[in-house]
Amino acid sequence: MTDPDRKQRQREEHLAPDPCEGPLTTDQGVAVDHTDDSLTVGERGPTLMEDFHFREKMTHFDHERIPERVVHARGAGAYGYFEPYESCAEFTKAAFLQDPSVRTPVFVRFSTVQGPRGSADTVRDVRGFATKFYTSEGNYDLVGNNMPVFFIQDGIKFPDFVHALKPEPHNDIPTGASAHDTLWDFVSLQPETLHMMMWLMSDRAIPRSFRMMQGFGVHTFRFVDANGKGTFVKFHWKPKLGVHSLVWDEAQECAGRDPDFNRRDLWNAIEAGEYPEYELGVQLVPEEDEFNFDFDLLDATKIIPEEQVPVRPIGRMVLNRTPDNFFAETEQVAFHTANVVPGIDFTNDPLLQARNFSYLDTQLIRLGGPNFAQIPVNRPIAPVRTNQRDGYHQTAIHTGTNYSPNSLGGGCPALAGPDGYAFTHYAERVDGHKIRKRSESFKDFYSQAALFWNSMSDWERQHIVDAFRFELGKVTAMKVRERTVDELGHIDYGLATAVAEGIGVANPAPSGANHKQASSPALSLENLRGESIRTRTIAVLVTDGVDTDQLTQAREALSAQGAVVEVLAKHDGKVSGSDGNGYPVNRALPTVASVLYDAVLLPGGPAGTPDLASDPTAMRFIRDAYLHGKPIGALGSGVGVLASVRPEGLRIASEHGHVCADHGVVTDTTTGSTSEEFTQAFTEAIAAHRHWGRPVVRC
Repeated sequence: MTDPDRKQRQREEHLAPDPCEGPLTTDQGVAVDHTDDSLTVGERGPTLMEDFHFREKMTHFDHERIPERVVHARGAGAYGYFEPYESCAEFTKAAFLQDPSVRTPVFVRFSTVQGPRGSADTVRDVRGFATKFYTSEGNYDLVGNNMPVFFIQDGIKFPDFVHALKPEPHNDIPTGASAHDTLWDFVSLQPETLHMMMWLMSDRAIPRSFRMMQGFGVHTFRFVDANGKGTFVKFHWKPKLGVHSLVWDEAQECAGRDPDFNRRDLWNAIEAGEYPEYELGVQLVPEEDEFNFDFDLLDATKIIPEEQVPVRPIGRMVLNRTPDNFFAETEQVAFHTANVVPGIDFTNDPLLQARNFSYLDTQLIRLGGPNFAQIPVNRPIAPVRTNQRDGYHQTAIHTGTNYSPNSLGGGCPALAGPDGYAFTHYAERVDGHKIRKRSESFKDFYSQAALFWNSMSDWERQHIVDAFRFELGKVTAMKVRERTVDELGHIDYGLATAVAEGIGVANPAPSGANHKQASSPALSLENLRGESIRTRTIAVLVTDGVDTDQLTQAREALSAQGAVVEVLAKHDGKVSGSDGNGYPVNRALPTVASVLYDAVLLPGGPAGTPDLASDPTAMRFIRDAYLHGKPIGALGSGVGVLASVRPEGLRIASEHGHVCADHGVVTDTTTGSTSEEFTQAFTEAIAAHRHWGRPVVRC
């Protein structure tokens, strides 16, 4: 039985000694009494080569960095556990999917793809969602993304795609962005990319939080049961908090205000005890149904619509511990799609087959040799007995023989017996000629891109059009813009013409494409909202004279539901409340911005109202929140502050009763207290995350 704390105890064995238990030493354990000055001849003379402390300290510093990942360089990680809801023996023999009482330790790394380690979190990009399960049968890595498809069908195109995506070679620009010529040149010439590009242009590419995004295994894998029967499987992670995203204007400002926005959010939530939780679901397809679809299950640019094959929940994952050291754990963790356990196997997906080679190969250069599995974060909790020896960074002291078969070592380690414990590759007959040719079943490049477009709500479609216009508007080669618009015409003519209008190219010729207007509601963010406001951040803007009782009641009511409420004012310290006492301020307005919060609350207080309304920083804060579709609440005289930026057509409480909710703007003219009606309406507005179709705000 897997012990969920076993991995933690294993890690603790590798923790460095407590630095407070003794004096500073060299790497050789020699005590050091002075580390601020080099050893020199006199006070102003040359430094001596015999200064071993200086040489050791500087040499180690010079070698502290290792090559960053070519892709997914910037990331954040966390430990936790996974537990199944019930036995999955009917379709897999994987031990960690059998017993609901067993919690399997996990490590998860979230990441961006294009940019280097120093890029921002909120760029438009795919997000990696990689999970290492430390199972009783060895490590299993589910190495996925927050989007269910990929850009290419065959891994031989991966170097070309990444070269096109990365900063352009002549000037190393742009960083952490896809809005440039080489990427779109590649896209316009490779229509297999179009489905993924639709996802990338959607708000899925700018998630509000790692805790509020889905994860997907991307490929079709294979479950294998105890009798050797296979079942095709696709993996889905669904966040408990719902799926929520930023908007592009907000994401860009957030990159400047807090480049670590998503990483900080994950860390702060776990440290506060608000543990991220995800449900693992699977889509199961019997092998005999492999060819019952109008696409190929082995094509990584395709999804299985949930309306055709529903997602079956099989377990949950909780992330409850932050790493002790970013480099040792998050940076050195090594994922590999070929790290599988009995009961989980591969398919002939050509992209998956390439990843099975590439991930192992890249670790050899990045982590300095073949012994990276001995690094604590990568080390299995299952016993390891191999004949692999030596190499860079070998930490084990092996004894005995190092070959098999042997008699001098007692035949050890012996081969696993016929008890079903060992990994056995799925028995599959494969016949064919050696050729370089893509299957005809892979060559529908447009239907599922159209399915995605047809499944979007009106506001999602507008955001996609805006994204295409932004990205292609950065492309200097007009022929690339034109080719891309032509390709979009094969997806949806209305999409293509809307994009063309914004980037100064002619409308494409009608393609005659007819994709039957099929849609999949499961693809729209509109249908993935959660019902909770836990961990949502709410900014409360106050000045001197704030209605203390009203503010306290509102804050307590929202905090009781798990929201993070912060009081903001012109300055740190305290503001004077209506009761004559000081009220603590969490942050000064000049140090934050609306983009760092999920909602805004304006409490009442006659003495404070004129001051807040005359503060340009506060008014910009409110306007930005409104423009980004965020919930806004106003109480008492705070309604008057909101009215100063209120657009025509938006209803507020002063004209429509005590409590009024309109497009996520909730107002209540009551003074001295916070009504349950207001709290309920404001809570519902926050849970909905964003509110589109608002009347245009006055500048």
